Amino acid sequence: ATDVADDALEALRASRVREVVVLARRGAAQAAFTVPEIRELAGLEGVDATARTDEVAFDDVSRAAAGDPPDRETLRKLEALAEIAARPSAVRPRRLTLRFKVSPVEILPGSDGRVGAVRVVRNVLRAGPGGRVVSEPTSSFETVPCGLVLRSVGYRGVPVAGAPFDDRRGVVPNLAGRVIDSASGAVVPGLYACGWIKRGPSGVIGTNKPDAAETAAVILADLRAGRPRGRGATDAIDSALRDRGVRVVRWEDWLRIDRSERERGSATGRPRVKLTTFGELLGEPAAPA
Repeated sequence: ATDVADDALEALRASRVREVVVLARRGAAQAAFTVPEIRELAGLEGVDATARTDEVAFDDVSRAAAGDPPDRETLRKLEALAEIAARPSAVRPRRLTLRFKVSPVEILPGSDGRVGAVRVVRNVLRAGPGGRVVSEPTSSFETVPCGLVLRSVGYRGVPVAGAPFDDRRGVVPNLAGRVIDSASGAVVPGLYACGWIKRGPSGVIGTNKPDAAETAAVILADLRAGRPRGRGATDAIDSALRDRGVRVVRWEDWLRIDRSERERGSATGRPRVKLTTFGELLGEPAAPA
């Protein structure tokens, strides 16, 4: 009863992974996850989600950086993690361990020459420049046995030539998606932002959907008002795409795709079965095996 693509489901069914350990170099208060994300993880069927009470506690450095009174969203995140840390360990097929204030310093080989463990250092938090919380390594180390290492160092927006950029936040400054000049605060005609470059790297699909709708709404409002060039602007976009050989999926096309996926799913009691190749999307016959 899921809309996850079949090839991904098969890979998950065959997976031998039984424990995932997430290592975060700073504290729980600085982590970029959202409350719905952590609650979904904590409620995964067949998964024992764990954390360490001392690592998710609201430390003095983080408290000072969070302001007075502290940001409500930060408090909710810490409350959710404290609940995870406080609940008793359960015997379940898989385990998720969330670690904070630790940094990997070395990948150690196993007896077969493959990855065998990660050596990590415990960190302390310090107040950095501009109110930022930074982590500093201590002399305390530990070894985490593992068979696979995935590196995830986060995301930061980069400037686009000719567009304003907020280097501190790593975003394009905007009002509801309309890009604004960093110095004057004036709206830059015909320039819009959406997604993480609009608000920073945080949130799930459910966060991005209203964010995208907001930007789309101001674009449509500006086009109807003749800003910057009215209908001519969309004609120019269509022309540029044609010149580059780009095949455009329009709204009515998306509705057909949506209807097809739902019909494919209804036969097996699933929300949908996704079309995962351009050939399927365009209704082309499958290539012979």
